[in-house]
Amino acid sequence: MPNDAPVLTPQMLLHAYQAGIFPMAESRSDPELFWVDPRRRGIFDLNRFHVSRTLAKRLRTAPWDIRTDTNFDAVVEACAEREDTWISHDIAHLYSSLHKMGHAHSLEIWHGSELVGGVYGVVSGTAFFGESMFSREPDASKAALAYLIAHLANCGFSLFDTQFLTDHLATLGAIEISRAKYHALLHDALQNQASFTRLPLPSLQDILQRRTQTS
Repeated sequence: MPNDAPVLTPQMLLHAYQAGIFPMAESRSDPELFWVDPRRRGIFDLNRFHVSRTLAKRLRTAPWDIRTDTNFDAVVEACAEREDTWISHDIAHLYSSLHKMGHAHSLEIWHGSELVGGVYGVVSGTAFFGESMFSREPDASKAALAYLIAHLANCGFSLFDTQFLTDHLATLGAIEISRAKYHALLHDALQNQASFTRLPLPSLQDILQRRTQTS
């Protein structure tokens, strides 16, 4: 971003998401960012997340606690702790501000006092813009997605934007749609309201029941 460009505020960032674009940086310390509006967009159908038998078994046996928003900044930091990351310090700060404003949330996997997995994103209307996830124990990020998607569906969200479709996300049920289709879905999602905090997290039984219904 040029030095004479206006300082990006959390409100400006939220408006960008509502317009269908999102920011990225070249590295953690990069002071500049660029805007992305992919030609092909990844999304999750909130009723079609694939919980494999292996993941279902892991969810039944893992000694995890599932929480939301207990340490949003730590989730963002963990997502950025990679050799190659697009989450710069400036972008992380903006997400922290959006969280304090109630427009960004995290779903976290805890093992005792250790944060071992999680996912975070931005919300507007009935859209959830998934940003990044991390895992420090096997399947922790998959578990976070399973609970997040069930929670979003229960709370009345209609769109889960994954930005890009990766091979990993495809195995979990994510699909790819055109830019035009995405913007149409986004437009519809912004016409209504959903609250991330309206309901408690789904139970394990709810997750497993959804697996049976969508298999």
